[in-house]
Amino acid sequence: MLSFSVSGFPPFPLRRAYPRRVSASFDIDTPQDPNSVNPNGSNAKFEEEEEEFRKGKERGRVIGGGGVFIGRKKKAGKEKVQWVCCNCGYSAGQWWGMCRSCSVSGTMKEAKFSDADTVVSGFSVLEDGVVGSWLPQQEGEMRPLRLTEVNKGLDHHHWRIPLSGPFGDEVSRVFGGGLVPGSLTLIGGDPGVGKSTLLLQIAAIIAKGDSDGEACPVVYVSGEESVEQIGNRADRLRIESDIYLYSSNDVEDILKKVQYLSPGALIVDSIQTVYLKGIMGSPGGIMQIGHVTKSGDIAGPRVLEHIVDVVLYMEGEKYSSHRMLRAVKNRFGSADELGVFEMSHSGLQAVSNASEMFLSEQLLDSEILAGLAVAVIMDGSRTFLIEIQALCLSGSTGSRQVNGIQQKRADMIISVLIKQAGLRLQEHAVFLNVVSGLALTETAGDLAIAAAICSSCLEIPIPNDIAFIGEIGLGGELRMVPRMEKRVYTVAKLGYRMCIVPKVAEKALGTEGLEKMEVVGCRNLKEVINTVFLNIMRR
Repeated sequence: MLSFSVSGFPPFPLRRAYPRRVSASFDIDTPQDPNSVNPNGSNAKFEEEEEEFRKGKERGRVIGGGGVFIGRKKKAGKEKVQWVCCNCGYSAGQWWGMCRSCSVSGTMKEAKFSDADTVVSGFSVLEDGVVGSWLPQQEGEMRPLRLTEVNKGLDHHHWRIPLSGPFGDEVSRVFGGGLVPGSLTLIGGDPGVGKSTLLLQIAAIIAKGDSDGEACPVVYVSGEESVEQIGNRADRLRIESDIYLYSSNDVEDILKKVQYLSPGALIVDSIQTVYLKGIMGSPGGIMQIGHVTKSGDIAGPRVLEHIVDVVLYMEGEKYSSHRMLRAVKNRFGSADELGVFEMSHSGLQAVSNASEMFLSEQLLDSEILAGLAVAVIMDGSRTFLIEIQALCLSGSTGSRQVNGIQQKRADMIISVLIKQAGLRLQEHAVFLNVVSGLALTETAGDLAIAAAICSSCLEIPIPNDIAFIGEIGLGGELRMVPRMEKRVYTVAKLGYRMCIVPKVAEKALGTEGLEKMEVVGCRNLKEVINTVFLNIMRR
């Protein structure tokens, strides 16, 4: 988790404890004023009674005159046992094999709560003045501000923390232009995918600064590793920036140790290992700061995900060196951006041409590579060319296996090819795959899937300089997809000779920048088969 703390917490108290009020009626002879005249003419007896009253009050039992005051020593708080679902946060007084709220089995965990009068709040760290002592506070009385007053004098082009270099530019793309001061960023992902490496490289860039700004202290706190382990990783990544390292699991201890540095960035790795004193539950659980599963996903009621400003997920296949950083929540930019990196011995490196990781080297006129087609997809503002693989095996009816493609979408495309294009796929077993383990979710890849199936069924390879863009309807017609112009121009820049698109898109596209590529518009699947495969057979 990245915490860029420049703006302070709200100065108002978060919790106020009121003493318990008890009303009772007692018949007590109260001692008279010692300065008043005693009817008996002496103050000695009165002083003895007053002293006895004071001592008895401290003991909780006062006997005076005809009345009795009985005090009771406060009992120690009892522990209440609750069973809390670690998936949705539902609590019950007894154990259930299945959560009665989310209906997930085996998620009810035991949690103990103190029933004492004084409830320890997790925000006690704020009330102690630890945070407020080193974070800047707003001066003056808080009042509603007009929108023009808020944005007055704010330079939107230079208010973010810049990240320089190719790696920094790729990360800034995901953040929407750089890091925002005072923001909270949460990064999730599978164990070993490279989250710690990513954070350490970001910390190095911030600590180093750039030509326009001054370098600021960066504190890297780890709850899983020692400072020696972090130092070894920094040596392997050849990081020479002045980064402060600390190892701790206590949130209050972390804030107390870093307050004198006034860091520009605070990194906590990882959030499920730290805890707040006085709150029941294990670190990383729902009753603590948040709940992060072993796979790196943010589970449960997603309270932690609502608190932070930016949520990023790092993805990557186990046996692949490529990593993708995806934004799923961003209060300061688009939540559809994607950054592509390659893990090397010196850390994460930005990938300039992301389409290379999804394409394989093809040989023209090769019977072995029949069943390959190139699709053009969009992820955020980036355009990717991915390779669809299809294998049609005759003699095995009804068997269909897909990887990286939605099963229902693949079944629909196969059914359309049988009905509208006349292919006898019911007599074949069909296998579909997306290269590099990418998941194809948008409909712009329908035409490439159909072309790959036709190539494998007809045993005619598709040249590697042809790309396909378009959605397929139930009638076999080709439909438009969003941002068609950007997709086609990306294909042209990569040197492709031909791009198959819907007929409607061909009329809408201009000719500028497309002089070296032929854009072919087709109305339905039959025209695609005649255009691509018949021309290849005539060669």
